[in-house]
Amino acid sequence: MNSASTTRPIIQTRGVTRSLPLGNTIVHALRGVDMDIFAGELVGIIGPSGSGKSTLLGLIGGLDRPTSGEIAIDGVNISRMGEDQLTEIRNEKIGFIFQFFNLIPTLTALENVMLPIQFARKKRFKPEQRARELLKALGLDDRLKHRPAELSGGQQQRVAIARALANDPPLLLCDEPTGNLDQEAGALVLQTLHDIRNQSGTTVVIVTHDPNLARQADRVMTLVDGRIINGHQVTEPAAVNAYDV
Repeated sequence: MNSASTTRPIIQTRGVTRSLPLGNTIVHALRGVDMDIFAGELVGIIGPSGSGKSTLLGLIGGLDRPTSGEIAIDGVNISRMGEDQLTEIRNEKIGFIFQFFNLIPTLTALENVMLPIQFARKKRFKPEQRARELLKALGLDDRLKHRPAELSGGQQQRVAIARALANDPPLLLCDEPTGNLDQEAGALVLQTLHDIRNQSGTTVVIVTHDPNLARQADRVMTLVDGRIINGHQVTEPAAVNAYDV
Protein backbone atom coordinates (compact mmCIF):
# COMPACT_ATOMS: atom_id res chain seq x y z
CA MET A 1 0.00 0.00 0.00
CA ASN A 2 1.33 3.41 -0.90
CA SER A 3 2.41 5.74 1.89
CA ALA A 4 -0.35 8.14 0.81
CA SER A 5 -2.98 5.58 1.78
CA THR A 6 -4.58 5.04 5.17
CA THR A 7 -6.34 2.15 6.85
CA ARG A 8 -9.73 3.80 6.23
CA PRO A 9 -11.68 2.03 3.46
CA ILE A 10 -13.15 4.49 0.99
CA ILE A 11 -14.81 1.64 -0.95
CA GLN A 12 -16.35 -1.44 0.64
CA THR A 13 -18.43 -4.08 -1.10
CA ARG A 14 -20.00 -7.07 0.61
CA GLY A 15 -21.66 -9.91 -1.26
CA VAL A 16 -22.34 -7.76 -4.31
CA THR A 17 -24.16 -9.47 -7.16
CA ARG A 18 -25.59 -8.12 -10.41
CA SER A 19 -27.85 -10.20 -12.61
CA LEU A 20 -29.15 -9.01 -15.97
CA PRO A 21 -31.83 -10.49 -18.24
CA LEU A 22 -30.66 -11.47 -21.71
CA GLY A 23 -33.52 -12.84 -23.77
CA ASN A 24 -34.87 -15.85 -21.90
CA THR A 25 -31.80 -16.25 -19.74
CA ILE A 26 -30.26 -14.43 -16.78
CA VAL A 27 -26.63 -13.32 -17.00
CA HIS A 28 -24.83 -13.21 -13.67
CA ALA A 29 -22.37 -10.35 -14.25
CA LEU A 30 -21.17 -10.29 -10.62
CA ARG A 31 -21.33 -13.24 -8.24
CA GLY A 32 -20.67 -12.06 -4.70
CA VAL A 33 -17.86 -9.48 -4.70
CA ASP A 34 -16.22 -8.61 -1.38
CA MET A 35 -13.68 -5.82 -1.67
CA ASP A 36 -11.98 -3.10 0.38
CA ILE A 37 -10.11 -0.22 -1.24
CA PHE A 38 -8.39 2.22 1.09
CA ALA A 39 -8.08 5.99 0.96
CA GLY A 40 -5.03 7.06 -1.05
CA GLU A 41 -4.54 3.78 -2.91
CA LEU A 42 -4.09 3.42 -6.65
CA VAL A 43 -5.76 0.09 -7.43
CA GLY A 44 -5.98 -1.79 -10.71
CA ILE A 45 -8.88 -4.14 -11.45
CA ILE A 46 -8.08 -6.46 -14.34
CA GLY A 47 -9.80 -9.30 -16.12
CA PRO A 48 -10.84 -10.46 -19.58
CA SER A 49 -13.70 -8.88 -21.53
CA GLY A 50 -17.01 -9.88 -20.00
CA SER A 51 -15.56 -10.55 -16.55
CA GLY A 52 -17.71 -7.87 -14.90
CA LYS A 53 -15.14 -5.08 -14.51
CA SER A 54 -17.20 -2.24 -15.96
CA THR A 55 -20.32 -3.52 -14.20
CA LEU A 56 -18.48 -3.39 -10.88
CA LEU A 57 -17.16 0.10 -11.59
CA GLY A 58 -20.65 1.31 -12.46
CA LEU A 59 -22.02 -0.06 -9.19
CA ILE A 60 -19.24 1.54 -7.14
CA GLY A 61 -19.94 4.83 -8.89
CA GLY A 62 -23.66 4.70 -8.22
CA LEU A 63 -24.51 4.47 -11.92
CA ASP A 64 -26.37 1.21 -11.28
CA ARG A 65 -27.68 -0.73 -8.28
CA PRO A 66 -26.65 -4.22 -7.18
CA THR A 67 -29.09 -7.11 -7.35
CA SER A 68 -27.97 -8.00 -3.84
CA GLY A 69 -25.23 -7.04 -1.40
CA GLU A 70 -24.03 -3.70 -0.10
CA ILE A 71 -21.69 -0.97 -1.35
CA ALA A 72 -20.32 1.80 0.86
CA ILE A 73 -18.50 4.89 -0.41
CA ASP A 74 -16.57 6.84 2.21
CA GLY A 75 -18.59 5.08 4.92
CA VAL A 76 -21.99 5.76 3.33
CA ASN A 77 -24.12 2.83 2.10
CA ILE A 78 -25.25 3.72 -1.43
CA SER A 79 -26.82 0.37 -2.33
CA ARG A 80 -30.45 1.42 -1.98
CA MET A 81 -30.20 5.18 -2.34
CA GLY A 82 -32.65 7.09 -4.51
CA GLU A 83 -31.46 8.78 -7.67
CA ASP A 84 -31.33 12.26 -6.11
CA GLN A 85 -29.07 11.01 -3.32
CA LEU A 86 -26.88 9.10 -5.78
CA THR A 87 -26.54 12.19 -7.96
CA GLU A 88 -25.28 14.14 -4.97
CA ILE A 89 -22.80 11.39 -4.01
CA ARG A 90 -21.48 11.23 -7.59
CA ASN A 91 -21.10 14.99 -7.80
CA GLU A 92 -19.33 15.44 -4.48
CA LYS A 93 -17.35 12.24 -3.89
CA ILE A 94 -16.63 10.58 -7.25
CA GLY A 95 -14.88 11.64 -10.43
CA PHE A 96 -15.33 9.49 -13.55
CA ILE A 97 -12.81 9.04 -16.36
CA PHE A 98 -13.89 6.98 -19.37
CA GLN A 99 -12.13 5.46 -22.37
CA PHE A 100 -14.00 7.64 -24.87
CA PHE A 101 -13.74 10.88 -22.82
CA ASN A 102 -17.52 11.66 -22.81
CA LEU A 103 -16.93 15.38 -23.29
CA ILE A 104 -19.83 17.52 -24.53
CA PRO A 105 -18.83 18.31 -28.13
CA THR A 106 -20.51 21.73 -28.30
CA LEU A 107 -18.72 23.04 -25.20
CA THR A 108 -15.15 24.29 -24.94
CA ALA A 109 -12.59 22.62 -22.68
CA LEU A 110 -13.19 25.35 -20.10
CA GLU A 111 -16.97 24.92 -20.25
CA ASN A 112 -16.74 21.13 -19.96
CA VAL A 113 -14.73 21.42 -16.76
CA MET A 114 -16.98 24.13 -15.32
CA LEU A 115 -20.11 22.02 -15.77
CA PRO A 116 -19.94 19.75 -12.67
CA ILE A 117 -19.09 22.76 -10.47
CA GLN A 118 -22.14 24.60 -11.74
CA PHE A 119 -24.35 21.61 -10.92
CA ALA A 120 -22.90 21.03 -7.44
CA ARG A 121 -25.43 21.48 -4.66
CA LYS A 122 -22.70 22.72 -2.32
CA LYS A 123 -20.70 25.34 -4.20
CA ARG A 124 -17.07 25.07 -3.04
CA PHE A 125 -15.40 26.71 -6.02
CA LYS A 126 -15.94 29.50 -8.50
CA PRO A 127 -16.56 27.51 -11.71
CA GLU A 128 -14.41 29.44 -14.18
CA GLN A 129 -11.54 30.03 -11.77
CA ARG A 130 -11.42 26.38 -10.71
CA ALA A 131 -11.64 25.14 -14.32
CA ARG A 132 -8.83 27.44 -15.42
CA GLU A 133 -6.62 26.31 -12.55
CA LEU A 134 -7.14 22.62 -13.31
CA LEU A 135 -6.59 22.95 -17.04
CA LYS A 136 -3.46 24.99 -16.46
CA ALA A 137 -2.14 22.38 -14.03
CA LEU A 138 -2.69 19.74 -16.73
CA GLY A 139 -0.82 21.75 -19.35
CA LEU A 140 -3.90 22.90 -21.26
CA ASP A 141 -4.00 26.61 -20.50
CA ASP A 142 -3.59 27.31 -24.23
CA ARG A 143 -6.58 25.09 -25.10
CA LEU A 144 -9.28 26.64 -22.91
CA LYS A 145 -11.46 27.78 -25.80
CA HIS A 146 -11.00 24.68 -27.93
CA ARG A 147 -13.86 22.23 -28.41
CA PRO A 148 -13.21 18.47 -28.17
CA ALA A 149 -12.98 18.01 -31.95
CA GLU A 150 -10.11 20.53 -31.96
CA LEU A 151 -8.10 18.55 -29.40
CA SER A 152 -5.97 15.41 -29.68
CA GLY A 153 -7.05 12.25 -27.89
CA GLY A 154 -4.55 12.82 -25.10
CA GLN A 155 -5.68 16.42 -24.67
CA GLN A 156 -9.33 15.34 -24.54
CA GLN A 157 -8.53 12.82 -21.83
CA ARG A 158 -6.70 15.46 -19.80
CA VAL A 159 -9.77 17.70 -20.09
CA ALA A 160 -11.82 14.74 -18.88
CA ILE A 161 -9.45 14.34 -15.92
CA ALA A 162 -9.80 18.04 -15.09
CA ARG A 163 -13.58 17.65 -15.24
CA ALA A 164 -13.40 14.61 -12.94
CA LEU A 165 -11.39 16.68 -10.43
CA ALA A 166 -13.64 19.75 -10.65
CA ASN A 167 -15.32 19.28 -7.26
CA ASP A 168 -12.21 17.82 -5.61
CA PRO A 169 -13.66 14.31 -5.07
CA PRO A 170 -11.81 11.84 -2.82
CA LEU A 171 -12.29 9.07 -5.41
CA LEU A 172 -11.50 8.74 -9.13
CA LEU A 173 -12.99 5.81 -11.07
CA CYS A 174 -11.27 5.17 -14.40
CA ASP A 175 -12.66 2.80 -17.04
CA GLU A 176 -9.88 1.95 -19.53
CA PRO A 177 -8.55 5.54 -19.34
CA THR A 178 -5.73 4.90 -21.81
CA GLY A 179 -7.58 2.44 -24.05
CA ASN A 180 -8.25 4.97 -26.81
CA LEU A 181 -4.82 6.62 -26.73
CA ASP A 182 -1.45 5.99 -28.33
CA GLN A 183 1.51 4.96 -26.18
CA GLU A 184 2.86 8.45 -25.54
CA ALA A 185 -0.52 9.98 -24.66
CA GLY A 186 -1.39 6.97 -22.52
CA ALA A 187 1.84 7.28 -20.54
CA LEU A 188 1.14 10.97 -19.89
CA VAL A 189 -2.40 10.25 -18.68
CA LEU A 190 -1.15 7.49 -16.38
CA GLN A 191 1.56 9.76 -15.00
CA THR A 192 -1.10 12.40 -14.38
CA LEU A 193 -3.18 9.93 -12.36
CA HIS A 194 -0.13 9.01 -10.28
CA ASP A 195 0.64 12.68 -9.67
CA ILE A 196 -2.93 13.38 -8.56
CA ARG A 197 -2.82 10.51 -6.08
CA ASN A 198 0.62 11.44 -4.75
CA GLN A 199 -0.10 15.14 -4.40
CA SER A 200 -3.64 15.09 -3.02
CA GLY A 201 -4.16 11.59 -1.60
CA THR A 202 -7.03 10.97 -4.04
CA THR A 203 -7.97 7.30 -4.33
CA VAL A 204 -7.70 6.06 -7.92
CA VAL A 205 -9.32 2.87 -9.23
CA ILE A 206 -8.41 1.82 -12.78
CA VAL A 207 -10.39 -0.89 -14.55
CA THR A 208 -8.50 -2.38 -17.47
CA HIS A 209 -7.91 -5.56 -19.42
CA ASP A 210 -4.26 -4.54 -19.83
CA PRO A 211 -1.92 -6.11 -17.23
CA ASN A 212 0.87 -3.70 -18.22
CA LEU A 213 -1.23 -0.75 -17.10
CA ALA A 214 -2.31 -2.55 -13.94
CA ARG A 215 1.31 -3.10 -12.95
CA GLN A 216 1.60 0.63 -12.34
CA ALA A 217 -0.86 0.27 -9.45
CA ASP A 218 -0.14 -0.30 -5.77
CA ARG A 219 -2.43 -3.30 -5.75
CA VAL A 220 -4.12 -5.40 -8.40
CA MET A 221 -7.41 -7.32 -8.18
CA THR A 222 -8.32 -9.90 -10.81
CA LEU A 223 -11.97 -10.38 -11.74
CA VAL A 224 -13.00 -13.54 -13.59
CA ASP A 225 -16.59 -14.59 -14.29
CA GLY A 226 -17.92 -12.02 -11.84
CA ARG A 227 -15.69 -13.06 -8.94
CA ILE A 228 -12.47 -11.61 -7.55
CA ILE A 229 -9.97 -14.44 -7.67
CA ASN A 230 -7.03 -12.56 -6.16
CA GLY A 231 -5.88 -9.18 -4.92
CA HIS A 232 -2.18 -8.68 -4.43
CA GLN A 233 0.29 -5.94 -3.67
CA VAL A 234 2.53 -4.77 -6.49
CA THR A 235 5.88 -4.76 -4.72
CA GLU A 236 8.01 -3.53 -7.62
CA PRO A 237 5.82 -1.59 -10.06
CA ALA A 238 7.34 -0.81 -13.41
CA ALA A 239 8.33 2.80 -13.95
CA VAL A 240 5.44 4.88 -15.19
CA ASN A 241 7.46 6.23 -18.10
CA ALA A 242 8.07 2.67 -19.25
CA TYR A 243 4.34 2.11 -19.77
CA ASP A 244 3.83 -0.22 -22.68
CA VAL A 245 0.62 -1.18 -24.48
